[in-house]
Amino acid sequence: MHKDLLRLMRAERAVRLHLAVTLVAAVLAGLLVLVQAELLAGVLSGRFTAAALGALAAVVGVRALLAWAQGIFAGRTATGVKSALRQRLLARLRELGPGGLAAHRSGELVTLTGRGLDGLDAYLTGYLPSIAVAAVVPIAVLVRLFAADLASAVIVLVTLPLIPIFGALVGMTTKAVTERQYLALSRLGGHFLDVVRGLPTLRAFGRARYQAGVIREVAEAHRSATMRTLRVAFLSSLVLELCASLSLALVAVPIGLRLLGGSLDLTTALLVLLLAPEAYLPLRAMGTRFHASMEGVAAADAAFTVLDTEGDARRESAGRAAPPSAGPPEIRLENVTVRYPGREAAALEDVTLTIGPGERVALVGESGGGKSTLLHLLLGFVQPAAGRVLVDGADLRELDPAAWRARLAFVAQRPHLFATSVADNIRLGAPGASDEDVRRAAEAAHADFVAALPQGFATVVGERGANLSAGQRQRVALARAFCRPDASVLLLDEPTARLDGRSEAAVVAGTAELARGRTAVIVAHRPAMIDLADRIIRLHAGRVVADTADAEPGVGQQQGERVAAGHGESGGEA
Repeated sequence: MHKDLLRLMRAERAVRLHLAVTLVAAVLAGLLVLVQAELLAGVLSGRFTAAALGALAAVVGVRALLAWAQGIFAGRTATGVKSALRQRLLARLRELGPGGLAAHRSGELVTLTGRGLDGLDAYLTGYLPSIAVAAVVPIAVLVRLFAADLASAVIVLVTLPLIPIFGALVGMTTKAVTERQYLALSRLGGHFLDVVRGLPTLRAFGRARYQAGVIREVAEAHRSATMRTLRVAFLSSLVLELCASLSLALVAVPIGLRLLGGSLDLTTALLVLLLAPEAYLPLRAMGTRFHASMEGVAAADAAFTVLDTEGDARRESAGRAAPPSAGPPEIRLENVTVRYPGREAAALEDVTLTIGPGERVALVGESGGGKSTLLHLLLGFVQPAAGRVLVDGADLRELDPAAWRARLAFVAQRPHLFATSVADNIRLGAPGASDEDVRRAAEAAHADFVAALPQGFATVVGERGANLSAGQRQRVALARAFCRPDASVLLLDEPTARLDGRSEAAVVAGTAELARGRTAVIVAHRPAMIDLADRIIRLHAGRVVADTADAEPGVGQQQGERVAAGHGESGGEA
């Protein structure tokens, strides 16, 4: 059995109850085979009268009822396990943050939490009950056969281990090919989602046709892996059926010869012939269901790998101190180095930096220079490999992350809007905000376009703000930040990237108002955003190469123009 799944089922009380009912019903239905065989053999041999047919019908009815109960509670077990595993997985993904999720493609995670975990149905509803039946029923059948006919019981005892032996040999191959099939499915889902998201860019650069060919190749790899898995599954069924058939022949032939010779009575012969297949059947069923459940097991392995990924949550559990003060804090980086898993070069290298209380700092530099990493460091999404981050003299790693993030207002370069109303998207960071608070936040963010929407603030936007322009989405994100009046630190990641002049002016005006009285760190390429800063810090290859106080008007304008001319207006680093 899968150890991690077993621990999960033990931890969920409702799942434990449903699983126990499932296993008990499966075992009882299996044991009733002995009673059914006894009654049927007696009726056919004339040992029992026709009245025994009523008892036989009752046994068959009870077995059907137990099979129905097993199906119902097995389904509830599967639903409970998948629900608990998905909840833990989604909670873990939230805890990991962008840094921890860098090693996982979003499409693969979507495939895992959806189609992948659905594959556990075969394992939970079929394989687990078959294990319980295979552990009890063959032993009970053997005991009855030993009492009925010693020679037949010995043959069954000798041949019975052949089925699990051959099943294990075939199962090793099945596990390998199924894991390859699931890997191909995850790769297909991940690549397809990435292509769909980047389709406008691919079309702009004339690469859409090439990516269509890549998808065909990945889909063909998945098809080939699936066919290999099915081929092994069919061959495994053939092996198990052939082994069981030959074993039954070794029992049936001597029984027939002894019955003709008069050395064996008809009742015993019928009982042996009826019970012998029931000794092999649970093991054959277990082998077949094992192969059918391998895709779900592969998905469970992937899910528990994500759950065991080292991330923010385990580090966060150690720190519970509240931030030192409620006002705009001083933020100091001391010899900070940040490295992402799987990358040789450091994202930040030996950075020492002090941001005063209420100071507005602009981070400039080429894409990949470390600007967004510095924001993620302040958000607590990544942790320094060396050095430390101090907030009013307290190490950020020692602070309660929830209390620290409650003091932050973050506006991303690509803000995510959910498929809900504009008002609910604005109050995302402040669920208790009233409608009046939402309107004031939208007004402060210059989100006057909301009034022109069909239902105003109640208008439902598409996922990722599909029916809003880039500038409108950005102003909704600014309104979210305005809806957090208690935030004392403002973090912005290129909020005017890819905006037209009018939208940029509205966002810049909103940002200037939002940054007043707060410690602000602004990642910027555009001169208008840079001019909002009291100080300009230039990053290159993860190091601070310039730190300039913007004492003269136009200094930010000149530096911004140099950045835009040299590196374009691309987004933050990946």
